[in-house]
Amino acid sequence: MDKKALTREYKENALPMGVFQIRNTVNGKVLIGRSVNLPAILNRHRAELRLSGHRNRALQQDWNELGAEAFEFEILDTLPPSDRPAYDPADDLKALEALWLEKLTPFGERGYNDKPKGGS
Repeated sequence: MDKKALTREYKENALPMGVFQIRNTVNGKVLIGRSVNLPAILNRHRAELRLSGHRNRALQQDWNELGAEAFEFEILDTLPPSDRPAYDPADDLKALEALWLEKLTPFGERGYNDKPKGGS
């Protein structure tokens, strides 16, 4: 298989990477996160919440009190697969997440994220 065909195959089969949110539909609070594998990270969050083992205690408490039906798991933004073989999406994902954190400000009463260090 030639390089163009391999690149096309990769792009067609690449897992979606980007930014997601877990939204509490009762109080509007959200948790924003990023991942190189969005389906896997959303499944992981669901499993941790169902098993009462989520590291975010406030989110886990609301889940326990309100139930799974009070939460929506959503993909907010994705990064397209790169043509560069050595591409590391970490910095791009971090920047994309920062944009969403700035836009939605999911801190304190508005969300489950910790305020970024150095932020006001």
